[in-house]
Amino acid sequence: MNTKTLLLVVPVSWAGLWTGPLAEIALELNVRVHGRDEFAPEDVDYVLTLRPPAGFLKTLPNLKAVFSLGAGVDGVLADPEYPKQVPLVRFVDRTLSSELAQYCVLHVLMHHRQQRFFDRAQAERKWRQALPMRRTEDTLIGILGFGKIGALTAERLRDLDFQVAGWSRTRKRVTGVESFAGESELPAFLARSDFLICLLPLTNDTRGILNAEVFRQLPEGAYVINVARGGHLVEDDLIAALDSGHLSGATLDVFATEPLPETSPLWTHPKITVTPHIAAISAPRVAAQYVVDGIARFERGERLQNIVDLTRGY
Repeated sequence: MNTKTLLLVVPVSWAGLWTGPLAEIALELNVRVHGRDEFAPEDVDYVLTLRPPAGFLKTLPNLKAVFSLGAGVDGVLADPEYPKQVPLVRFVDRTLSSELAQYCVLHVLMHHRQQRFFDRAQAERKWRQALPMRRTEDTLIGILGFGKIGALTAERLRDLDFQVAGWSRTRKRVTGVESFAGESELPAFLARSDFLICLLPLTNDTRGILNAEVFRQLPEGAYVINVARGGHLVEDDLIAALDSGHLSGATLDVFATEPLPETSPLWTHPKITVTPHIAAISAPRVAAQYVVDGIARFERGERLQNIVDLTRGY
């Protein structure tokens, strides 16, 4: 079999994260790094990337498939000239999904158990006992985006005795979790969500979905967690809802601009917890193996797994 060329289109300073594992597990692959190595565009068979330069992928005439380094593919689809005939494969990893679910559970519990209150009391050396918390069984969790990661997160929270519901474009079935579907059911879903967790893919339809109108439909005192994409959130609307007292707090792991600028008011807002896009981090060796397995599957004439529907964006 002819040697196949895999081109990494990532920041050059990051390339070693993947070239090392690829060299160990795929000796037959010719791995090149965009911006570092010389290559002929017509020789490139596959691309591994997160956010390629606009218009670049269409310059590779023999490109067979593009593999995303993340579960989200909005960085790749931000290219208006993406070659539609080339399959785009999103990265799916059980460990990554589990870590995202774990992060969501952590921050639900931190707020539910009033941990920030006790952190402040400890810093002040004050013995303060908070007001009785709401019973777990009476606390309603809403998961916006009810795919595989959303379903796993729902199951983890369900098993802690929260009342959990998920919202998605189509109806889903998860034991013990209520399913809402479509635009017509979104208001009812929001109205019963004491916690709103965003796990949606970022598409034209979902960009800016965490906005003033949505926040108004949440119960007073609701808490927002965004671990999907920064583009889902209208940051000024969140700050206004927190300052008015309608929302009690928020945890944000993703932002419209990353790294988050030092001047952003999100850093210092007393009701916001900021983390630097670390809810779940892809293990380079796992991602490398995923790509190698996908290439082998394609070369055998088999259908690639986890192909993105380009019309939906996920």
